[in-house]
Amino acid sequence: MAFEGLAQRLQGTLQKITGKGKISEADVKEMMREVRFALIEADVNLKVVKEFVKTVSERSVGQDVMKSLTPGQQVVKIVKDELTKLMGEEQSGIQFARKSPTVIMMVGLQGAGKTTTSGKLANSLRKRNNKQPLLVAADVYRPAAIQQLETIGKQLTIPVFSMGTDISPVEIVRQALKKADEDHNDVVIIDTAGRLHIDETLMQELKDIRELSSPDEVFLVVDSMTGQDAVNVAKNFDDAIGITGVALTKLDGDTRGGAALSIRSVTQKPIKYVGMGEKMDALEPFHPERMASRILGMGDVMSLIEKAQENVDEDKAKELEQKLRTSTFTLDDFLDQLQQVKQMGPLDEILKMMPGFNKIKGLDNAKVDESQMGKVEAVIYSMTTQERTTPEMINASRKKRIAKGSGTSIQEVNRLLKQFEEMKKMVKQMTGAQQRGKKKMKMPGMDAFFK
Repeated sequence: MAFEGLAQRLQGTLQKITGKGKISEADVKEMMREVRFALIEADVNLKVVKEFVKTVSERSVGQDVMKSLTPGQQVVKIVKDELTKLMGEEQSGIQFARKSPTVIMMVGLQGAGKTTTSGKLANSLRKRNNKQPLLVAADVYRPAAIQQLETIGKQLTIPVFSMGTDISPVEIVRQALKKADEDHNDVVIIDTAGRLHIDETLMQELKDIRELSSPDEVFLVVDSMTGQDAVNVAKNFDDAIGITGVALTKLDGDTRGGAALSIRSVTQKPIKYVGMGEKMDALEPFHPERMASRILGMGDVMSLIEKAQENVDEDKAKELEQKLRTSTFTLDDFLDQLQQVKQMGPLDEILKMMPGFNKIKGLDNAKVDESQMGKVEAVIYSMTTQERTTPEMINASRKKRIAKGSGTSIQEVNRLLKQFEEMKKMVKQMTGAQQRGKKKMKMPGMDAFFK
């Protein structure tokens, strides 16, 4: 996650104060000093940092906090509330037109990821909102952009309107709107040209397209790795043509996250989408409160549920529950679950959405070894149908054959079989615990996916 460094600093700072029975103004001052350093290190706009620290400090030394039974926890809540407010408080969705089509104009500098984000947005609107989008290739200055958009459209089976590089972008948009009307596309996404820097020619062309298409949304696509420059770019585009929202790309990479924490405050324009990976389904609506929870290590249950709903087959889930309850869970079922989890995204990101995961000793800084999942799949695929159903029958000679067939070792085959048995035991314990009431559970076998 982009906020890795900031998250670790803030969580470490807040943990010092959480357990205190009483806190003083000196405690708050020391904590806010650490918070200030963490935000500056994350490349957050200085004016935004000053305002954030001032607001949190004033609220934290109030009578309601100082005299409460859990002052430390009250301060953590204040930090979360203000962090959420900084990023926009509530999720800001797309304003769909009353009369189709809804026109969305994608703008930004060259290299920010406009073309890919246009494709991801079309895919997201089709999946989440049941829309029929049309992608428009209006970047005539970079032939590769047209080819790229056509390739993305083919991959996603989403129509792309293009007229090559010899027609003006304004005329392309005019014809695209006619095409959308004829084909009953209810969303039109215009991929406009970018430049290496903001110039008059670029802005005039965007103004002309805006005047012709009367877009319902103008999304500025910003590379979050550009840090403070991203805020300046957002301000310049907004002043020149007026934007309605921001789509931040590469928020899953090794970035400090300052842009996400600064853009809303500086431009007063909401972050509407964030790119969380390279795959075409890795574009998520931006939820300020959920992001604040993730930064502070509180998990993100709602996003986890949504990911599961999108990627997990409901009928299979019910069937699995029945198998677990009746102890008929096989290695085939285990493999099926593994593949469904993989579809949800990188495992370490999924685990971070689980509340309290950062507090599990030894796992807070653990790196998930995704290659282990590939090895597990290879081992199971090398088994016979009977062996997958009845793993107890796998003796020494069978293990040797399975290891050879999967390109692994006998030790790795043993480890998988042991994990499978532990998982079945854990499920039995959980089922029993549900019946008996709350009970603390161990998580056996988890260490195999970490390095």
